[in-house]
Amino acid sequence: MTPFQPQEPYDWDALFALIRRAFAGMEGRIDPPTSLNKMTAKDLATHKGEVWVIGSPARACMVLTPKPHALHLGRLSVDPRWQRKGYAHILINHAEARARALGLPALELQSRIELVENHAIFFALGFEQTGATTHPGFDSPTSLVFTKAL
Repeated sequence: MTPFQPQEPYDWDALFALIRRAFAGMEGRIDPPTSLNKMTAKDLATHKGEVWVIGSPARACMVLTPKPHALHLGRLSVDPRWQRKGYAHILINHAEARARALGLPALELQSRIELVENHAIFFALGFEQTGATTHPGFDSPTSLVFTKAL
């Protein structure tokens, strides 16, 4: 399946529900809780970057945000019913193509420290851990930064 950018009218509530289902496994595992709890479907619909979706109804999605040094890949989400079918790989390949088209030399994403199973997937897809970030109020890193040079 080929990723596409949703066009209005679009069911942003359904897409946001997919992201919430995909991130549900983090509940109680990560500290601080995901910022997804402060987000709405409208925030997703009005995001300044690019939203890409696979399927209708949506099976997977991602949000891309250009930065000066890399294309940031966020909210990479695959509906739990469709996981382990290659959708994340399709989206990451598409993100690479978008980064190249935008003249950016790398992809970048962040993953919480506790989500070691996600780290293994990112390593397998050619990402390297290049840093860590700490949420306000914490004394040690809470997220890892992964980069894939293109």
